[in-house]
This record gives sequence, structure tokens and C-alpha cells, in this order.
Amino acid sequence: MKKKTTVTIISIIISALAILSVLCGLYLRCENTKLQVSSYDIVNGKIPCDFNNYKIVQVSDFHNTKSKTLTYDLIKQIENLNPNIIVLTGDLIDSNKTDIAVAIDLVKQIKGIAPIYFISGNHEAKIKSYSSVKEKLEENGVFILDNKVEAFKINGSEINLIGIDDPQMASESSVSEALIAKTELETVRYNKNNYSILLSHRPELINVYAEYEMDLVLSGHAHGGQIRLPFIGGIVAPNQGLFPKYTAGIYENNKTTMVVSRGIGNSILPFRINNRPELVNITLKTSQ
Repeated sequence: MKKKTTVTIISIIISALAILSVLCGLYLRCENTKLQVSSYDIVNGKIPCDFNNYKIVQVSDFHNTKSKTLTYDLIKQIENLNPNIIVLTGDLIDSNKTDIAVAIDLVKQIKGIAPIYFISGNHEAKIKSYSSVKEKLEENGVFILDNKVEAFKINGSEINLIGIDDPQMASESSVSEALIAKTELETVRYNKNNYSILLSHRPELINVYAEYEMDLVLSGHAHGGQIRLPFIGGIVAPNQGLFPKYTAGIYENNKTTMVVSRGIGNSILPFRINNRPELVNITLKTSQ
């Protein structure tokens, strides 16, 4: 009798563990393939009335993801949002598992929705084939803002879209990344009276962006802290270490507002927890 009872208990434990494993697997699949759209209204008196309700969709850290479910949802959501422009804020590819074709295929499927603007991330900086990536992006009509500015005009009103390369592109190991970013911003010539939006992959350099009085910064890189805990936030992020400060959402520094995307794909760590892939939808609003 005791032997039968023991066997029954073991069977129950094994069944419970099997069910738990399946539930954990389903949860991780959902957390890593179920897209979330985060919408932000950015209100600023410098935004011209002609740009009121101007919509920007931000895709960051795609990392040439192979998830067809996630990519399909991403494309459909961008179509549904019908933005004025689409910005790609770095790490479109992944240097650890580079698949340029997957990254370019995404661009091909969204390029008819709105003009696309791209800046590099640290993963583009790591690959030898980045020149090929740039060439293919340009072939598909993507504007590459490598330390450049694009001035948008509506009825005589104007705003700036500025982009800077990831600091790793400079290959200056003895120079701080903050100093590299400052040097890049110094090279860009733009009308400083205009409302200025900066595309820069690195959120940890917010003090630099504030020093140059950027009005809005769109960033990524932190992957939402990879694993997010309630009331605490992200656990770890590149260039910020444990319990990073800038991982997701909106941050303010003097007159600068920064939006950090949690990104789409994964890289070194193959999974997310409490941190679904994110598409950022920004609407500019003129303050009255």
C-alpha cells in the first residue's frame, strides 16, 4: 500500500512539473512574441501648429528577429497607426546572429507606409558588413541620419530630425562615449530655433542630449532592462549595468524629454520577462 501511495505521489509531482513547464513555456513565448504598442503625447510650445498631431512610430532593437508572429504583428500595427514617419533607432541587425536579409525584409514591408529614417546602434558598429547594410537600406529608400539633420516643413513651419551614429562607430577606445556623442552633435548644423528631435541609440547619454538642448530624444539599447520587476523596473542593461536608470518610457532632463523604447528583439539574453516587445507611437502636440 505504501509503495502504491509513493508511486501516486511521484506521478502527481511529475504531472505538476510538466504542467508548470508548459505554462512557463507559454508565458515566455507570450512575453517574447506578443507586441505591445506604447503611445505618448509629447506636448511642447516649440512645436508649430502645423505639426500638431504629427505622428512618429519608433522601431528599436529589432535584432533581425526570426519570429514571424512578432514581425507580422509589428508590420500590421505600423500600418494601423498610419504614421507621418517611421524611425529606426539602432540595432536593426544583431552582430551575434547577423541576418541582413531578415532586417531588410522588414524594411521592404513597411517602406510604403511612411518615410523611414535610420540611425546605427552598437550592433551595426560591430559588424564588418555595415556598409552593405547601409547600401541595402538606401536602395529601399531609407534615409540614413549618420550625424545629419533632416528639416521637415509644413506650410512654412519647420522642425528638425537629427540623427547621430552610435559612439562605437568612432572606434576610439581611449575616448569616452559621451565625448564622442558631443563631437557628433557639434558636427551637425541645424536651426536651433526649431523644435529638434534627436535619434540616438544610447539612453545613458541623456546628460549630453540635455546639454545640447534637444527637445525630444528617441532612444533604445536597454531592452527594457530585459527582466522587469514590479516597482523596481529593469534588472540589467548594456552600458548601465545592474538596476539601470533608463530602460523604458519617458524621462526628463531640464528641457529635454527622452523616450526609451524597450525594443523588439533579443540579443545576448534570449528571453524577456515582464517586458514584452514594444512599438512606440509618438504624437506631437502644440501646447496652447
